[in-house]
Amino acid sequence: MKQFSAMVYARTMEFVRDRGTFFWNLLFPVVLVFGFAFAFSGNATLFKIGTYGIAPTGSDFTRIEQSQFIPYDAAKAGEEQGKVIDRLRRHELDMVIDYDAGAYWINEKGRNASLLRRLVHVDPAMASFTERRVSGDPIRYVDWFVPGVIGMNMLFSCLSGVGFVIVRYRKNGVLKRLRATPVSALSFVSAQALSRFLIVMVTSAFVFLGTNFFLHFMMKGSWLDLLLVMSLGILSMISLGLAFASRFKSEELAGGIMNLITMPMLGLSGVFFPLEGAPKWIGLAADALPLTHVTKAARDIMLEGSSLVAVAPHLLFLLAFSALSLVVASLLFRWD
Repeated sequence: MKQFSAMVYARTMEFVRDRGTFFWNLLFPVVLVFGFAFAFSGNATLFKIGTYGIAPTGSDFTRIEQSQFIPYDAAKAGEEQGKVIDRLRRHELDMVIDYDAGAYWINEKGRNASLLRRLVHVDPAMASFTERRVSGDPIRYVDWFVPGVIGMNMLFSCLSGVGFVIVRYRKNGVLKRLRATPVSALSFVSAQALSRFLIVMVTSAFVFLGTNFFLHFMMKGSWLDLLLVMSLGILSMISLGLAFASRFKSEELAGGIMNLITMPMLGLSGVFFPLEGAPKWIGLAADALPLTHVTKAARDIMLEGSSLVAVAPHLLFLLAFSALSLVVASLLFRWD
């Protein structure tokens, strides 16, 4: 335990004393949150409309250029329609239309509700459709965005703070010297992981609470549930970093591989924009990434008030991913 505590302390102080890295980890996500909050504070001009079935022939409404129509499987209308209506209630969609049932749903509090209703009524092919109303308060973009940016900061901090650092240690001969000491590989790797876990947890909490003081994020669920999600998210990212750093000894190669991992993950995990309406293969690829599950679980808790039972599939994936990554890291790890 003395060896383990000494290594945790040494790695933590190495990070804290590196002032540039320390402040970058704190300030970059804060600037990102405020920047996106300002950039997307205005109203969007694009209508997002979920649809079931085939639109009537000659419908003018379907030819509105400012609209994005997102088709859903009519065969599963009864099974998934509740989830789609919930998206309308949360203002992720502006309208839902069931062409087969001759009905449309609209959010009474939606900023585009009145205009969309008029556009439907002036379309002869849809004038007879039945209107059904739902109600829900709007969700600001920053409320939707902040779980993603926290997850993104966790990803970069874990990969660079664990993976990249171990690669640097291997290149500089630090690992080779440690191999001559009584320190075991398991003890060394565990100390690195715990140190990074504490650092990322503290910096993420600082970013979230600091920006929340000014922006007042929507929080319908439990803070403890959110803390558990973030903890499992950090664990999965650290495990990925350990697996990534188990063999490399070139910082240039490690940097390239890290970009190869992180860039697709940022694009496919729904961090910046929702993937609603994206091709099916993108959804399948996104579901294989830990950042996707961290972001979705955090958003479900914050924006929908979901319980741990509701987000259990995401938590199970993160646990399984962490276990698999740790097994790979343990099998591939080399001191030199």
